Amino acid sequence: MPTAPAALFAPLLLAAAFAASLAAPLAAQTVQTGADVLQARGVPALAGRKVGLITNHTGRTADGVRTVDVLKQSKDCTLVALFSPEHGWEGLVDDKVGNTTDAATGLVVYSLYGETRTPTDAMLQGVDTLVFDIQDIGCRFYTYVSTMRNCLETAAKKGLRFVVLDRPNPIGGVKIEGPVLAAERQDFVGSHRIPLRHGMTAGELARMIVGEDALRCDLHVVACEGWQRADLLDQTGQPWIHPSPNMRRLTQALTYPGMGLWEGTNVSVGRGTDTPFEILGAPWIDGRKLAARLTAAKLPGVAFVATTFTPTSSKHQGKACGGVHVLVTDWRAFEPVRTGVHIGCALRALFADAWDTKKIDWLLKHQPTADALLAGAEPDAICAGWQKELELFRLRRKPFLLYE
Repeated sequence: MPTAPAALFAPLLLAAAFAASLAAPLAAQTVQTGADVLQARGVPALAGRKVGLITNHTGRTADGVRTVDVLKQSKDCTLVALFSPEHGWEGLVDDKVGNTTDAATGLVVYSLYGETRTPTDAMLQGVDTLVFDIQDIGCRFYTYVSTMRNCLETAAKKGLRFVVLDRPNPIGGVKIEGPVLAAERQDFVGSHRIPLRHGMTAGELARMIVGEDALRCDLHVVACEGWQRADLLDQTGQPWIHPSPNMRRLTQALTYPGMGLWEGTNVSVGRGTDTPFEILGAPWIDGRKLAARLTAAKLPGVAFVATTFTPTSSKHQGKACGGVHVLVTDWRAFEPVRTGVHIGCALRALFADAWDTKKIDWLLKHQPTADALLAGAEPDAICAGWQKELELFRLRRKPFLLYE
């Protein structure tokens, strides 16, 4: 059967997905982030403090004023130093980043994704308070929260105050998915014992890290105002600012916890295309077979269309890839990790000889799941195996939640 007619459905499905997102009721008013609260009336925990701000281009108020400028102009505190996470000060780099300078303030921006991932004594000279304001996306292996953890540990060791200007979890705070990370697997792409989709804000995660790991840290969280846990970013009135080069739309934040899982293997997840984390493919994949198998699973909130693409960078650069376009048709019903597991099981069933799975567990970080997938287990049975630890996680996180 020719592939062209199937491809014609892609624009229609994209339009349907967009229409579905518009059908959701709009927020009555803009949710106020911690940065908005700071701008509107100040933060008592910062009064008289000498501040080191950990941020990037996402650290802005709803009306577009940079948090760095709000703090620089504040009469309540003194801005002393700036720090940036992975992807750099402007969120444009997919590599290690060196120190730079913020043109508006003249302050050095110390990179925490270059020679060091932890603030040094020299960087902290004159600082008595660290402030964190970066938009996370709600996925365990997205590293901005890992940078926050490193800075929390530094604050605890150095006796510094730590203030989180909180922001909504853009993919919601109710649904949780995936295996819970074991303590022995913690690293920079898995910095705390949480599931792949954790449903927490950065402020809530800071409270959990400090509480569960008994860090002696003077932590203050400036909570969002008006955010409810079930709200995705589209219902907050807050603008979407792409937090990293390949995280360009809210849809990609939604698909990332499932699609990103397979980056350690020899498939492209769309880096080097216009739709990263919305497509998956490789030169050895028959997109029609993969799309048919995934469509037959009748997964909620998602459709699959066979496609071809040629990445201009990253994995399979310059090579024609067959694969699937993952079209989210209902943002609130969509289950990204379950969908990702179905994709992994389909790759194993259809293309076992070509799929290189040596690093299948790099971001998954759950050997029982990896073993079950490679053994040919049913994807929904694999997901069912996480439910007990997810329920325990719900109980663990409850004391640290800030929003109803």
